[in-house]
Amino acid sequence: MPHVPQIRIPATYMRGGTSKGVFFRLEDLPERARVPGEARDRLLMRVIGSPDPYAKQIDGMGGATSSTSKTVIVSRSSQADHDVDYLFGQVSIDSEFVDWSGNCGNLSSAVGSFAVAAGMIDAERIPENGIVTVRIWQANIRKTIIAHVPITHGEVQETGDFELDGVTFPAAEVEIEFLDPADEGEGGGSMFPTGNLIDNLEVPGVGTLKATMINAGIPTIFVNAEDIGYSGAEMQEAINGDPAALKRFETIRAHGAVRMGLFKHVDEALKRQHTPKVAFVAPPVDYVSSSGKQVLASEVDLLVRAMSMGKLHHAMMGTAAVAIGTAAAIPGTLVNLASGGSERTSVRFGHPSGTLRVGAEATRKGGEWSVTKAIMSRSARVLMEGWVRVPADSF
Repeated sequence: MPHVPQIRIPATYMRGGTSKGVFFRLEDLPERARVPGEARDRLLMRVIGSPDPYAKQIDGMGGATSSTSKTVIVSRSSQADHDVDYLFGQVSIDSEFVDWSGNCGNLSSAVGSFAVAAGMIDAERIPENGIVTVRIWQANIRKTIIAHVPITHGEVQETGDFELDGVTFPAAEVEIEFLDPADEGEGGGSMFPTGNLIDNLEVPGVGTLKATMINAGIPTIFVNAEDIGYSGAEMQEAINGDPAALKRFETIRAHGAVRMGLFKHVDEALKRQHTPKVAFVAPPVDYVSSSGKQVLASEVDLLVRAMSMGKLHHAMMGTAAVAIGTAAAIPGTLVNLASGGSERTSVRFGHPSGTLRVGAEATRKGGEWSVTKAIMSRSARVLMEGWVRVPADSF
């Protein structure tokens, strides 16, 4: 019988922050996958190796975690005053689904570097040595991201001495700014969709929890660690090895999603795990990170643990870090209260892999809070470039 050949598609495998993903130029995709729809989704799922009932993604580029089951499509921008359009697809591991509802803050740090290396930035703007500013249109959430990409000898500098907890080796620092990051996702309206800094969230089977629900970076539901039986210093195995805990977090997330107006019914939220996120916060305590490094209470303002695609994240999602920085800057939120309750323009928080600092500029006018930008430093590096191959009949 005849065998279906494999086709090859130009691609770059990159690390951005604490995530990894397969990057494509839009023009390099097969024609029927250059537009949103079933063909694109099926192609990306096959590249990553999903859906995989074994949850290993052995037959693809994915790494069987939410941090490594990611795809990015970049093109020259269709928006005024922007350089490139960036589209992010979170590929489900064990189900047939690509979630386009949100951004990946970690991979955002790699988009500028990819754009420069791919020739999408005019050569005259790239210094021999220095920084090139890349204005990125995040097409999923229709927001602007500015990446400050280091350049050495006319090329992207990837090596350096910047250390990022959750990433083993040092690299070059990439500063990224998320402009006007509030009001992300599908909820619309205010940064605080319920109109409150803290709500009483009723969750069947769990109880009534104090919750801060915010649209900034990515829609996020914050609860107090103590209220759900945790210290805030938990490692991945404490949560991910407990099926009852995972189910409880999904229940909290689903009911919070409905309360935020992201979905009409809980069942809808349970089918889409990328948004919103759910995180729990606590005042600082000493703990040992997953790498064995001691994190002292005196080194951080608060502790945060966050769930991503149904599992506790090994570090912190970049978009959730934006939500943390924004909420910390607004007096009265659970995040702000856990960090001491004072006014602040930046916060350093402890996560399972170590610590992270994020800044945010929040203002209040007419009773409404707004945030002009959130800033953090990440790093990015090309891991492999060339082609990915998929069976021709897979999409």
